[in-house]
Amino acid sequence: MKLKFLPIATGLIALSLLTACGETVKKQDTMPTAETMSLNNGDLYEVHHEGRIYVFDDRGVYEDFLQVGETSYRKVRIGDGPKGETIVFGLTNADKKKMSGIAAVEMYDGELKAADSFYGEMRIEGRIYVFGSLQEMNDARAVGEVPLRYTDIGSGPKGETVVYALNGSNKKVKPEAMIEKFHKMNHMN
Repeated sequence: MKLKFLPIATGLIALSLLTACGETVKKQDTMPTAETMSLNNGDLYEVHHEGRIYVFDDRGVYEDFLQVGETSYRKVRIGDGPKGETIVFGLTNADKKKMSGIAAVEMYDGELKAADSFYGEMRIEGRIYVFGSLQEMNDARAVGEVPLRYTDIGSGPKGETVVYALNGSNKKVKPEAMIEKFHKMNHMN
């Protein structure tokens, strides 16, 4: 009699395992992919001011900060900067209630890779540093300087010195494309 129930029990176990596997596949299929969600990883802006580092992934919020000196919505990390500075992430209205998925935070933390066409600006002590790669921007933040650069004195929107970060592949040429993009981003054309 016990042998009659063995095939039924084995079938029920196999069916439950297949159902569990099916549910796992179904859950994975409904998760968003990189193509379906906007990563907002094409640009990053940073302002070092009064012992704080302000970081933005939205050009509009960044420009508002440059005019007003504050940001309406923020995520703050006290003493988390490379030299113990407070990090302030300027947020958009859409990002203000998020606990994760904020591009500025994820790029700063190294959790989100930058887009191939990355553009970055860093403002420190009257200079504007322009970057074509997030890695170069991270290195400059850690070291405090850009080792390979093209410096254009007084060419910023308010007469600031603009420093264009270069790398081994472009260190011997004037970075015309970066200069043009900087002028476009800062409404200088």
